[in-house]
Amino acid sequence: MKTRHVRAIAFAATVLATLPTAGIAQLENYRDNPESLKYPKGSSAERRARMSAVAKNPAYTRRFDLSGLPDYVPQSKPKGVLKLCGNNYLGDSPLGGWWKAEFEKLQPGITVDLSQLQTAAIAVPCITFGLADIGITHEPSFYDYLSFLRLKGHEPTGISIFTGSYETVGWQNNMVIIVNKANPLTHVDMDQLDGIFGSARAGGWIGTKWHKELARGPERNLRTWGQLGLTGEWAGRPIDTFGYSLRYATALEFSDKVLHSSDKWNDDLLAFGNYPGPDGNTYLEADQIVDHVRADPGGIAYVRYHPKFPGDVKILAVGRTAAGPFIPYSMETLQSRQYPLWGDQKIWFDKKPGQPIDPKLREFIRFVLSKEGQELVEKDGKYLPVTPEAARAGLAKLQ
Repeated sequence: MKTRHVRAIAFAATVLATLPTAGIAQLENYRDNPESLKYPKGSSAERRARMSAVAKNPAYTRRFDLSGLPDYVPQSKPKGVLKLCGNNYLGDSPLGGWWKAEFEKLQPGITVDLSQLQTAAIAVPCITFGLADIGITHEPSFYDYLSFLRLKGHEPTGISIFTGSYETVGWQNNMVIIVNKANPLTHVDMDQLDGIFGSARAGGWIGTKWHKELARGPERNLRTWGQLGLTGEWAGRPIDTFGYSLRYATALEFSDKVLHSSDKWNDDLLAFGNYPGPDGNTYLEADQIVDHVRADPGGIAYVRYHPKFPGDVKILAVGRTAAGPFIPYSMETLQSRQYPLWGDQKIWFDKKPGQPIDPKLREFIRFVLSKEGQELVEKDGKYLPVTPEAARAGLAKLQ
């Protein structure tokens, strides 16, 4: 075992031994309550009850300029039932119901069925097996892509419908890069993040296709702070990396964005999962990550931003390239998608090559990407509305 890995594990044990109470940053609105305790832990019913207060209320009241989005004007008047499946947060919050009510008012021949909005985990399987017309989730896993390809002969089509939240846990609150407060570094670019958190690879995935041009060698690994330009006592200090268990969707999202979906990680990464703390509350992986970076001057981590985010660690600005610009994390830079680590949710559906899209599905997507549809995203106040550029890109896929 590498010396640095041994040192990191020993350091982690010291941190855990000195932490006061697990779940420091956990908020009251996310804890168990009398209603949630009626259901099996981890079930969709339990999560819905536990997070009901968050789901019902907007987390922001800011209004964005949506004038660049198209107005919704029906191009056809189809009839029938349109079944949605997947993302439970869409159904748990008012947004799903608002979309349904407004769309059915404009398209009285269509009934929108939201009953299968139980969990994002079933979104792609639902459309793979014909149980729904639309699946709503983040980027599918490799096997979601592969199973769809095996049964349908082509990959599912995805259209971005909103950006993840700024800080609302569950509504795909987005990732930030943090270092210890004492670290003089102020920014980092995407290639540097690959060098820090990744390792040599033979290629990377885009959907179900392997791309060998995404390969890189070990010479691009960054393992000391001096390799990022720090001098003096920092030059030889090892970089200690922290993040999420590689089985979590957050780790997969980071790999997709930074490691080119290669899943080739730094051997010394310490990755965390949730577990019950001594006070009975869940010690969240995000809290564990922050606690370790707070205590380790050489630490760096990717972590999802959340309410009451600790001010005693430093959030780095992120650039797409070494030339910059280096974009700070904010609601504005996230909604505009200038911040490189933005994440989103997509509508996934079966677009058969050479065949027209179901008119019901086409009209619903046009409504969701319209000014009227995105104003409801904004009114709900958790997810962030799409940009005009993202809307145009999505609408182009309907042609």
